Amino acid sequence: MKILVIGSGAREHAIVHSFAQEAAATGAEAHELHAAPGNPGIGELATLHAVSAVDGGAVAALATSLGADLVVIGPEAPLVAGVADAVRAAGIDCFGPSAQAAALEGSKAFAKDVMAAASVPTALAHVCTDIDQVADALDAFGAPYVVKDDGLAAGKGVVVTDDRQEALEHAQACFATPRPGAGDPVVVIEEYLDGPEVSLFCLSDGTSVVPLAPAQDFKRAFDGDAGPNTGGMGAYSPLPWAPEGLTEEVVTRVAQPTIDEMARRGTPFAGVLYVGLALTSRGTRVVEFNARFGDPETQVVLARLTTPLSAVLRAAARGELADFPRLRWSDDAAVTVVVAANGYPSTVRSGDPITGIDRAEAVEGVHVLHAGTALDEGTLRSAGGRVLSVVARGEDLAEARRRVYAGVDHVVLPGSHHRTDIAEKAARG
Repeated sequence: MKILVIGSGAREHAIVHSFAQEAAATGAEAHELHAAPGNPGIGELATLHAVSAVDGGAVAALATSLGADLVVIGPEAPLVAGVADAVRAAGIDCFGPSAQAAALEGSKAFAKDVMAAASVPTALAHVCTDIDQVADALDAFGAPYVVKDDGLAAGKGVVVTDDRQEALEHAQACFATPRPGAGDPVVVIEEYLDGPEVSLFCLSDGTSVVPLAPAQDFKRAFDGDAGPNTGGMGAYSPLPWAPEGLTEEVVTRVAQPTIDEMARRGTPFAGVLYVGLALTSRGTRVVEFNARFGDPETQVVLARLTTPLSAVLRAAARGELADFPRLRWSDDAAVTVVVAANGYPSTVRSGDPITGIDRAEAVEGVHVLHAGTALDEGTLRSAGGRVLSVVARGEDLAEARRRVYAGVDHVVLPGSHHRTDIAEKAARG
């Protein structure tokens, strides 16, 4: 197929990497891969196009000019902006929900409303439109306080803290952040959910649901879950400690009822429903929905998928998931570690040279995905907060960890930092 991938992060690089691996794995003819705008790592596998990811008209025009068989939209911002609608209007198969359906991620208050209508188990919440309502909600739930920006915030819209003043200040900052075209700002205050968190991606064509393998990511910046929330500092899959039947439970109690409710509302959801879960002392609860593959979990989930990714995404785009064969998975474990720029997740330093990727990829089972990189007269430099995702497969989590950290050790980025405890507890059993 001719496939166009929209986005420029490690998630999109992981998707392109999976597409590129299919020919070697299956013996089939290689796909013709394109990306917009992409990044230097994606550019080694696909033709890059200088088109804005959030410009629906430009993306649709590019897909048409290429004769694309499938467009895959990676990030949340283009989905909420209606890029998938523009591509479908051009008569091209597109994997990614419509703007109306992407509101499941674009508005946490909307997602809570859908969950309530679908009887999905989730945290109790108050939707607040001013700081006095926030203060009352914080007092009602007590610490730890969970404060969420209602809109998109690039993975930095959530604060979980025991400090009431910090919670109030984050809410105030959310109210003060302009959201063009999004109406008055809203903050969601939730009860704190105890227990470990799990990420499960569920593919849907608007009617049927096909789950991928569960993963766990690490949101805090530093070892031992210390420091501020980030977009994710690493992830692993599978989860040997997860309860038996967890995936089936989530499909039955969460994903399928949500997809059914969206269809009932006349806004069918076709794409990835990312289900963030907490396995609490009171049972499984939904922490959040996203309308796309999560980053960095995508990096490890796709590393283990042996079914051709292009085939299942095209089936979802065409409404054909009900007849799609059962997905196949490697028995290997996968671990990814994010190499972050100096200062991340606060003020980030850009422009530092990056070396050692070739040496990292020489480690058995390792590949490196670009997130925040740019080429400057032939020199690869940092150009974002999360710069690289180093991914490794191994026979088990312990072997995957050994390999991934051997790969990370070869990467040289001045001032960078990474967590050293990704999957450590799970690998120890």
